[in-house]
Amino acid sequence: MVCSCKLFNQLTVNELYEIMNLRQVVFIVEQNCPYLDADGKDMPAWHLMGRDAASNQLIAYTRLLPKGVAYETEISIGRVVTHPKVRNTGAGKALMTESLKQIRALYPNQPIRIGAQCYLIPFYESFGFKIDGEAYLEDGILHIEMVMA
Repeated sequence: MVCSCKLFNQLTVNELYEIMNLRQVVFIVEQNCPYLDADGKDMPAWHLMGRDAASNQLIAYTRLLPKGVAYETEISIGRVVTHPKVRNTGAGKALMTESLKQIRALYPNQPIRIGAQCYLIPFYESFGFKIDGEAYLEDGILHIEMVMA
C-alpha cells in the first residue's frame, strides 16, 4: 500500500470522488446505515489515502482532525475505512499505523480521541487506545470513545 496525506484543498476532484465513493460503499451501503457523510469536518482535515501499489486504486482511507473539529480538546482520527476486497490482509493495520505516524507528525505530543465502533475495540486497543466512557448509539451502530495519550 502506498500512502499520501493531503489537506482538503490539495485534493484533486478525482481523489475527493474516490474518497467519498469508498466511504459510501462501506459506511452507507455495506453497513446499511444512511447518514450524512458530508458532515462539515472534511475541510479542516488531513486526508490519508492508501492505494494499491499495482492498480493505484484507493483501498484505505482516514481523515486526521485537528482539535476543535470532532472533539474540543483532542485531535482525532476518523472515517477509518478499508475496501472490502482488502479485508483480513493487514491493510487496516497498515492504515492505522500510517495514520498514527502522520497525526503524530502533524500534531506532536497531543492525546488522540476516537469514536470507535464497538466491535473494533480489540483492534484499536492493539495500538494503545483505551476505552473512555460508555457505549453509545451513533447512526444505529454501537460506538465507544477511546483515547491514546
